[in-house]
Amino acid sequence: MPDDHRPSQDDEVHLFVERMAMAFADVGFPRMAARVLFAVMSADGPLTAAEIGERLGVSAAAVSGAVRYLTQFGMLLREPVPRSRRDRYRVPDNPWYEGTITKTGLYKNFIDIADSGLDALGGPATPGGERVAEMRDFFLFVQEEIDSLGERWRLRRAATGHAGPPPAEADHG
Repeated sequence: MPDDHRPSQDDEVHLFVERMAMAFADVGFPRMAARVLFAVMSADGPLTAAEIGERLGVSAAAVSGAVRYLTQFGMLLREPVPRSRRDRYRVPDNPWYEGTITKTGLYKNFIDIADSGLDALGGPATPGGERVAEMRDFFLFVQEEIDSLGERWRLRRAATGHAGPPPAEADHG
């Protein structure tokens, strides 16, 4: 007798999307943005905001803020729908690199502000100056490591075949 309680593939994909979104939310990522990211990532092609909302069971307004957040960090790309005022969203070829490694202007900003703070504190000779100098040095270290990590990731990505074109979309109909 067939198991009528086995979840459909759509149910399993939805569970994956929700579990990944919760895991990302647990470390501070906005939950709706995570849900949108993984809904788009799990789709076979680009999705409009309405299609994302339908997959997630949320309004277009909820999707709007999330896609704005994700496009700002390079985790989603926005493409116009031909002959329409709507846009489609897709995951870039290398979203983890785009969303983390290339957004390291954050560390440069921290380093620059720390340098200004050091000047204001009279250098590292004071207790406060020493703490700020250590923070700056830490962010310099992190920046150097991220640059190195990015290069190693590009090499691994090429070696594992992820750098090539995505496989042709299969006909699931």
